[in-house]
Amino acid sequence: MHFGIIRERKNPPDKRVVLSPGACQKVLKSFPEAEITVESSPIRVFADQEYRQAGIPVSDSVSDCDVLIGVKEVPIEALIPNKKYFFFSHTIKKQPYNRKLLRAILEKNIELYDHEVITNNKGIRLVAFGRYAGIVGSYNGMRALGLKTGTFEIPKAETLKDRESLIRELKKVDVPPVKILLTGKGRVGNGAKEILEGMGLKEISVADYLGKNFEVPVFCQIDVLDYNRRRDGQDLPMQDFFDHPEAYESTFMRFARVSDLYIAGHFYGQGAPYLFTREDAKDPGFKIRVVADISCDIDGPVASTLRASTIADPIYGYDPENEVETDYLNPRAIAVMAVDNLPAELPRDASVGFGETFVDHVIPSFFNGDAEGILERARMTENGRLTPRYAYLQDYVDGK
Repeated sequence: MHFGIIRERKNPPDKRVVLSPGACQKVLKSFPEAEITVESSPIRVFADQEYRQAGIPVSDSVSDCDVLIGVKEVPIEALIPNKKYFFFSHTIKKQPYNRKLLRAILEKNIELYDHEVITNNKGIRLVAFGRYAGIVGSYNGMRALGLKTGTFEIPKAETLKDRESLIRELKKVDVPPVKILLTGKGRVGNGAKEILEGMGLKEISVADYLGKNFEVPVFCQIDVLDYNRRRDGQDLPMQDFFDHPEAYESTFMRFARVSDLYIAGHFYGQGAPYLFTREDAKDPGFKIRVVADISCDIDGPVASTLRASTIADPIYGYDPENEVETDYLNPRAIAVMAVDNLPAELPRDASVGFGETFVDHVIPSFFNGDAEGILERARMTENGRLTPRYAYLQDYVDGK
């Protein structure tokens, strides 16, 4: 099996890669029958020379490879027919802007495996950049807090080398005695927590967060049943929320009345209550001044997220009274950080972490007959058609 590491061609440029030089070496050591060629790239966080030094061939063409592996969407004109591809296609939710891409994949008889649907037999994702989204998003939230309040300044994450560098910068500043709320206890939420803990902030209980004042900055990490309750008053296990989200209502406002910075690291499921609405944000008791929306669901459960922001321009303002975007330094504004490709700001760490899971979970499937069905579940297209698992996308492909 000949794997090709493709050059990222989407704009803005993304420096990440699925397999670092070290990950490539691990593949070749574990599976002697494997071959890897790296397509030359001037932007990749690992330079061509780093691969060559690791004994991995670098070429201007990977057209002779069987499986082509990338991170972001491949431009239609760069797709090589009759190949197997791995990348984030951003089509599984019928995103309109990538309909033409999925059509081209079918027309070119490409087998598409989307990183987002690489799961175990229980549907749990096996490879993801979520931890690094949380790490960078938490740092960016703290940076936005400093700029919004005028109390401290730290460099942009993209100018720093790694996770440890982010923490070192945060340890240099005196953070005022704010309350920081973090939703989510998955990869994203726990990645965000790494930064808050790393800079030495104190974690407190829900009761203390809601009922006490502190002379130092503190944070509270909460899960879905902390900010939702059943409308009928029943106290049921968390699974009931996922099974019957429509039976619940948000209690987020009790946190919004005492929080200064809100870091959104939760997963939002279809039909679940919004955390806070535009009307909630108009409430005189709504205290949140900065939102770091790592989840970045546009015009959704976090009302202040009007759009995704960019690495180049990461913060905008939301005027709750008029429900419009404004300068984030406007005294009435909630400062919003909603960058939707956060791991790209920490490309070396993110690539190493992602690659470790890809090598552990995906690569063996090519050599063990896909014993755990990982490839089968992630294969979206085959022989010019959608596979049965993804047949629900046919009307999307057809433009209906």
